[in-house]
Amino acid sequence: MIKYFINILGLLLIINSLTFAQLKTDNSLTMAEFKEKLKSDNNIVVLDVRTSEEFIGPLGKVESSINIPVQVLDQRINELEKFKDKEIIVICRTQNRSAVAVEYLKRAGFNAKNVLGGMVEFSKR
Repeated sequence: MIKYFINILGLLLIINSLTFAQLKTDNSLTMAEFKEKLKSDNNIVVLDVRTSEEFIGPLGKVESSINIPVQVLDQRINELEKFKDKEIIVICRTQNRSAVAVEYLKRAGFNAKNVLGGMVEFSKR
């Protein structure tokens, strides 16, 4: 019975996180805001945290983005030190990995924001 309850609770938590995944927060940008920043702000840095295979895959990539997969971000964070005074916009396929990366970057002292919808949304142009 306890195992069943824990499984149901876990499922409800997953559903809850998926339901609210697209909600705007201080740490995120809507796709419209992101596209506007790409046009108007030369100072932003776009960090794509997908795997290198995804980065060159069918969804494409944001022009001049930096690719550091979230799985190795902790090992390669020194590559971002020169951007500590800039806003880092983080994107992935759907926004889940980028949200994790933003939290990691914030704890490391970076000004980072997550793109809601990710490359799936971006590629709809």
